[in-house]
Amino acid sequence: MTDSTPPPIARRTPRAEVQRRLREAAAQEFAERGYSESRLEDIAARAGFTKGAVYSNFKSKQELFGSVLADRADAELGAVMARLDGGDDVHSAAADAARLVAGEITGDVERGQLGLEFASRARRDARVRAVLAPLRRTQRQAAAEAIATVAERLEGGTAVDPELAGLIVHCLCNGLSMEYAVDPERVDAATVEAAISATLTALLAAERPGGTK
Repeated sequence: MTDSTPPPIARRTPRAEVQRRLREAAAQEFAERGYSESRLEDIAARAGFTKGAVYSNFKSKQELFGSVLADRADAELGAVMARLDGGDDVHSAAADAARLVAGEITGDVERGQLGLEFASRARRDARVRAVLAPLRRTQRQAAAEAIATVAERLEGGTAVDPELAGLIVHCLCNGLSMEYAVDPERVDAATVEAAISATLTALLAAERPGGTK
C-alpha cells in the first residue's frame, strides 16, 4: 500500500523577508570586503539565495548598497526622534540625541567608512551618484523635519531655517564619522557626543519670531 499523501507545498519566502536578508548579508559582505571587492553572488549565497534573487529585488549592486545605507539611516533617525521627543527641554533633548548618534558613529566604524567610500565613488560614477544623491537628499530632509518638529514641541524656534539646520547636522555627522575613523584618539566618543550636542543645542535654542520662546 502506497502513501497517496501529496508532498507539502514549499512556502515561498515573502519578498520583504528576502530583501531584509539580502540587505543584512550585503552589509556584512561590504563591511568585510569593501564595496568594490564585494560580489553579488557572494551576497546572495550568504543570504541563502541565488544571484537571481538579488536582481529580482534590486536593479544593481549600487541600488543594493544604497538600500543598506537607507535602511540603517531610517532606523537611526527613528531612534534619534524618540530621544528628541523624550526630552523636556532643549538641553536634555539634544544631549540624549547626541549620545545615541555618537554611539552609532563610534560603534559602527565600518558603516561610516563604507559611506565615505560610496560618496567618493559617486563623484566619478554616475550610476553610484544616481543612487546616492536622492538618498542624501532624503536624509537631509528627514533631519530638517526632525529638528523642526522638536523645536515646535519645545515651543521654540531654530537658529536657522530647518532645511539649513538639517544640512548642518547631516554634514557634521558625516565629518565626525570621518575624523573618528582617522583619529579616534583625539576625536573620541566623548568629543563626538559633545560636538553633536553643542550643535543641536545651538540650532534648537532659539527664540520664535517676535521674541517669544
